[in-house]
Amino acid sequence: MLDLNLIRENTQMVKEALSKRMDNIDFDELLQWDAERRKLIFDIDILKNKKNKVSKEIPELKRKGENIEIYYLEMKEVSSNIKMLEDRLTPLGEKINTFLEALPNLPDNDVVAGGKENNKVIREWGKKPDFKFIPRDHVELVTMHNLIDYERGVKLAGNGFWIYKGDGAMLEWALLNYFIEEHIKDGYEFILPPHILSYQCGLTAGQFPKFQDEVFKVTDNKNNENSQFLLPTSETALINLHRDEILKEEELPKKYFSYTPCYRVEAGSYRASERGMIRGHQFNKVEMFQYTRPEDSDAAFEELLGKAERLVQGLGLHYRVSKLAAKDCSASMARTYDIEIWIPSMNEYKEVSSASNARDYQARRGMIRFKRNGSKNTEYVHTLNASGLATSRLLPAIVEQMQQEDGSIIIPEVLRKWMGKEKL
Repeated sequence: MLDLNLIRENTQMVKEALSKRMDNIDFDELLQWDAERRKLIFDIDILKNKKNKVSKEIPELKRKGENIEIYYLEMKEVSSNIKMLEDRLTPLGEKINTFLEALPNLPDNDVVAGGKENNKVIREWGKKPDFKFIPRDHVELVTMHNLIDYERGVKLAGNGFWIYKGDGAMLEWALLNYFIEEHIKDGYEFILPPHILSYQCGLTAGQFPKFQDEVFKVTDNKNNENSQFLLPTSETALINLHRDEILKEEELPKKYFSYTPCYRVEAGSYRASERGMIRGHQFNKVEMFQYTRPEDSDAAFEELLGKAERLVQGLGLHYRVSKLAAKDCSASMARTYDIEIWIPSMNEYKEVSSASNARDYQARRGMIRFKRNGSKNTEYVHTLNASGLATSRLLPAIVEQMQQEDGSIIIPEVLRKWMGKEKL
């Protein structure tokens, strides 16, 4: 959530920043509501001060034998006026809050305007496989090796689902074990959160209210208060661990990672090239998350990005890193870099990790603050996340990039201790 004071005091700057990711933005109505609200608060405070002052004087006036009935009548009228003003104040506050909740985060100054067409590749690692034979695609390879059962996945749950089986299930679990082991080595705390979350979790993450129709709902109450949904990513859970808390400075940074399946509605049509496991309604992901002091968040971003890259490098897979333009970043994020894996059969790169910095946007929505040593004041933390990693595109990349002419597949060395073999 954006700071209302920032909008009020730097309206043009905020407009220019948001114009990188929004086509139209008008703060006139918001600022009018804000001015009216502040005037009401001022008037209410004057009346309350008057009421308190007279209330303190009444006992003394009574002791002196003065007629205090007139004061009681006056205070009754003051109380009535206070209630009338407060009744006007509440809906104003709700309108302001609703407006602010719908605004995306301000992109960082160095993030360019526009959508995917303005994304910039900043580096590549490794080389694209140079096959001396006609390579197979991942659907053919996983079917040949009996790793994935697409037909029974559809039978059980419908389109967009699959079943891992045999060595496929082992390969998937080996990937997850590899990620978990590396994050524990780096001092991150392992979290297994609930898969069913409350509406407030989506609101704090910045995914609601705008994207509330893009999740699988478990309960759907009109007032949203008791609504529940299946988490689309464990970031939605991890950002809420410290909601409504004030942390101590020495507790920061807090570094977490979690494993969960992710559940996505993925509304709309699938491209023919995105068959198999490239897009689905359920996939496995290990997510990294940090809470930091504001001055530490840039370094934390580089740490998360570096960790995600090292995981892909450990698998020996060719990938690139892209810096996203403002409209391609999710609404909560001030900056995002994608790690994109090469899928030979598609002749394109697919994202397996997004490293993002939300600055204090999510912390404001969730009232997540910290208190510096020796200070009575609180500040909002910064929150960051990165996939570490998502598996549904890694497995296709592994089988395609590591395939041999005879159809066998070399297993990345870091996974062999869990697989118990060097190749499929």
